[in-house]
Amino acid sequence: MQPDRHFTGLEKRIDAAAHRFLAGLPRHRISDALVEFLVFGLKQAWACLFGGAMLGLLILTRWLWPEGDAGLVTRYDFLFLSAILLQLAMLIFRLEAWEEAKVILIFHVVGTAMEVFKTHAGSWVYPEANFFRIGGVPLFSGFMYAAVGSYMARINRIFDIRLNHYPPLWTTVVLAGAIYVNFFSHHFLWDIRWLLFAVTFALYWRTTMHYRVFRFRHKMPLLVAFLLTALFIWIAENIGTWSRAWLYPNQHDAWVPVSLGKLGSWYLLMIISVVLVTLVHRPRPYVAEDRRESPAADMKEMT
Repeated sequence: MQPDRHFTGLEKRIDAAAHRFLAGLPRHRISDALVEFLVFGLKQAWACLFGGAMLGLLILTRWLWPEGDAGLVTRYDFLFLSAILLQLAMLIFRLEAWEEAKVILIFHVVGTAMEVFKTHAGSWVYPEANFFRIGGVPLFSGFMYAAVGSYMARINRIFDIRLNHYPPLWTTVVLAGAIYVNFFSHHFLWDIRWLLFAVTFALYWRTTMHYRVFRFRHKMPLLVAFLLTALFIWIAENIGTWSRAWLYPNQHDAWVPVSLGKLGSWYLLMIISVVLVTLVHRPRPYVAEDRRESPAADMKEMT
């Protein structure tokens, strides 16, 4: 059985109810595959709980908020206060573990610092006025990075992710630091992102991610997992800019999709994200002979 730290109290109850239902389904290759696919989607949705709620608020306020923020609270301040309440509610109702809150706080600080610089450099802009801000950055923006941190920490737990051939931790910290510095320095010096891509490949090309869905473990090259996650974040960014929560220079007159070139930036951000999570939850290798991977233990895994 996995250590209790993998589950919040609410998740344990959901896990027990789901197992009672799913364990009663007939066993067949096709039905097993369908169950794995369904549970994978449900787990991903659960991992995206905070980020999905924030995107929902961006969409709703885009449609419903008065033009020119004519209400008592500006749209950005409403998003900021709502994000705080969401975070507190997730902790109070055990939708999120306290360890994950540490990761979220780190992402919030790191993201806000980059936002302050990037808006000053003109990379993007927050077009609406509000009270809770630092320079040109409304404080709700830090929660968008925190949503990425929340997702990364939660999938690590609910999918019981193991990483084989993970590079030495110090090398990943150095790489993440170089990526973060390049986000700033490329405005003044050479952009070394292609070198950073090459180093990323050299460090992680052998790393395999092993994760449990329901009855079975699956595996995927970690570099592919980075790309898939970056793609979904790019889609979420398109929603954010469509809602006019923030805008790139080419979106001022009319909305256009975010450039595919931004996928590279989000891909590199995935490296920083994974490294920050591993500083809180050290990467664990997958060992097939581990008694916790026995069929009897399968029925006690998180659904």
